[in-house]
Amino acid sequence: MTEFARKRLVAILRVLLVFQTGIVITGAIVRLTGSGLGCPTWPECSGDSFTPVHEQIEGFNAWIEFGNRLLTFALLLACLLSILAVLFSRRKDLRLLVLGQLAGIFGQAILGGITVLTGLNPWTVAGHFILSIILIAGAQSLLTKAKVPYERKHLGKNTLHAISRVHVLLTFIVIVAGTIVTGSGPHAGDVTSPRINFDVRTAAWLHADLVIALLGLSVAYFIFAATPEPTKRLLKFFFLASLLQGAIGYIQYFMGLPELVVAAHILGSTLVWISAWKVWLSVSRQPKKVD
Repeated sequence: MTEFARKRLVAILRVLLVFQTGIVITGAIVRLTGSGLGCPTWPECSGDSFTPVHEQIEGFNAWIEFGNRLLTFALLLACLLSILAVLFSRRKDLRLLVLGQLAGIFGQAILGGITVLTGLNPWTVAGHFILSIILIAGAQSLLTKAKVPYERKHLGKNTLHAISRVHVLLTFIVIVAGTIVTGSGPHAGDVTSPRINFDVRTAAWLHADLVIALLGLSVAYFIFAATPEPTKRLLKFFFLASLLQGAIGYIQYFMGLPELVVAAHILGSTLVWISAWKVWLSVSRQPKKVD
């Protein structure tokens, strides 16, 4: 594989990661503008039309939701280009991961349809977001592996590997807890949509407690003697990103969840997750030779 081909592959996979992250943000815009049922059916937007129509009562909200649906096709195109790039690169070690992206995108489309048809059920909305988080992890794995080919390490029962497992798992749990806070609070995507029957204050403080535990674990991970230097550099960024994300979380809570701050918090959650996944990859994988 030539250096030019490698750089081209990396560039295409970076676009895929950006699009996987971007569709989370546009989905948040749909929810925060109350446009979740801007297209009240699926796959059509209104009646027999796949696009918004002039007389549609949802008005501009229909175009916001329709724009989010269109981004799915842009994401699909990025995924198809990634598949072609992987095939042309003859990188067999990337094929399963990139096909997983394609399967996940189709899964997201189906789950998105179910979400609309169930009137934005908060559990399906949460599932929609969590699947995006999984796809973002896959896209980051593709990008990391394309830059430097690696293989899975045999993770034994030593302390470093135990900490690394708990760190990425706790990050995922923090994000899942965040979806429960979201599902319990306002910004449902439509005024008629149901909410999770949890006390939003209790859910928010539980989420905050998990974040504090994650920050403490990150410090322990960093000062642990066996932690490699590359992992420590990634942990520094993760810790700072998590601190900023936590600050945004407190600001949005005490300001009454203003839309722009909530959107920033959602963007932050994707960046924290990408950072956590890079930390995990740095410990769980090792470079290898590729023919």
